[in-house]
Amino acid sequence: MPAEKKATLLIKNIGQLVTMAGPVPRLGKQMNDLGLIEGGGVAVAGEEIIAVGKSDDVQGHATLAEGCKVIDAAGAVVTPGLIDPHTHPVFASTREKEFEMRIQGKSYMEIAQAGGGIRSSVRDLRATPAEILLERSKKRLNRLLAHGVTTIEAKSGYGLSTESEIRTLEVIRTLNEGHAIDLVPTFLGAHEVPDEYRDKRKEYIDLLINEMIPAVARENLAEYSDVFCEKGVFDIEESRRIQQAAKDAGLGLRFHADELESTGGAELAASMKAATADHLVYVSDAGIKAMAESGTAAVLLPGTTFSLAGTKYAPARKMIEQGVIVALSTDCNPGSSCTESLPMILSLASLQMKLTAAEGISAVTVNAAVTVERSKMIGRLEVGMQADIVLWDMFDYRELPYHYGVNLVSKVVKKGKLVIDK
Repeated sequence: MPAEKKATLLIKNIGQLVTMAGPVPRLGKQMNDLGLIEGGGVAVAGEEIIAVGKSDDVQGHATLAEGCKVIDAAGAVVTPGLIDPHTHPVFASTREKEFEMRIQGKSYMEIAQAGGGIRSSVRDLRATPAEILLERSKKRLNRLLAHGVTTIEAKSGYGLSTESEIRTLEVIRTLNEGHAIDLVPTFLGAHEVPDEYRDKRKEYIDLLINEMIPAVARENLAEYSDVFCEKGVFDIEESRRIQQAAKDAGLGLRFHADELESTGGAELAASMKAATADHLVYVSDAGIKAMAESGTAAVLLPGTTFSLAGTKYAPARKMIEQGVIVALSTDCNPGSSCTESLPMILSLASLQMKLTAAEGISAVTVNAAVTVERSKMIGRLEVGMQADIVLWDMFDYRELPYHYGVNLVSKVVKKGKLVIDK
């Protein structure tokens, strides 16, 4: 008989324990089911959850190891660690000057065409040493963690040369090895056409396909490939070529799609069995239907519309009603969504896309875990799952989107260790 696992961490007297036990992923009306336990408790041995249930039952059945840490939640809300499935955390500097330009009436595309936008961040990153990128990116991860985020998908995309993209992905790998947050790396060499290829875009696409993607795959630096499939960036056929090469190299696929207008990006993502199509502000009805049928998840980024002073948000309600897997993300980046607050994104999702609090929580836990292919490990608080847990300074989970712009996290547990304690 194997030795009984003894609890190294016990959380008791939880007012509302959001377990997310149940269907994976959450579709349609299932998104309102949080697997809620009133008066709950959780026991952890090492990195693994070993008991979940009523507080008295967990305490009565769990054997505590010597030195077991006991946390009295005192009636507060506890959720799984949040998962942010679309971030750009490695960059040199932010673009607040462009923010002021947008306030004064310039559009995102006008700024980009004038040499700003992504290309501006590319010039900054190329001139910045890896150790400074690492230091600045670590601060962003610290802020994400402080807001309850324990796993992120992390994209490159501000290098746009073989050397700079690999350097970015190496920074992501170093962060993953040394930071409490788990990072899921994505290669985004097809984020934009860099300055030196503005009149040679076919040559840049050839570079992506023949040099960058093979190098990234050979060095095992990314799990996914992404492309900005959009008018003025990479069109449908260019995106198809790039992503087919990535798929042939063994990478999973993600798409920036239908953000600025409807181009058929969602349909392309679905046809290629991509893990996700992201943004989707202008997704077509055909795109929604295709994603529902293919299982390609929608990662929605209301912070981007908000930061760009837009008024049109992705049609989340229609996607949920038609059975699309819906997740939410910060889109943390230096230009169009400069935030590390996933709780603030939940507020925007409720106010602007009409998601209930429960739907929003489903979108940043169990559904977000599906988008990064970690659903057997994270996104739920169940026996055998990794102990990524957040304690919130609130007594009803609906406070999470309602009490906006304030960080209500009190404690964060990552792999069974208390990493944030306020």
